[in-house]
Amino acid sequence: MEKYICTVCSYIYDPEQGDPDGGIEAGTAFEDIPEDWICPVCGAGKDDFEPYDE
Repeated sequence: MEKYICTVCSYIYDPEQGDPDGGIEAGTAFEDIPEDWICPVCGAGKDDFEPYDE
């Protein structure tokens, strides 16, 4: 699964880890995260993320 990076603060969403504090289970693809989810670091919206190339 593809990782995504926040263009505001550079937080990387890793689907293998999810965002447990945000209610997103490990193994959840970025596309399957609810639209109202926000970056756990800076509070940016899902629209502020783009695919991350390692």
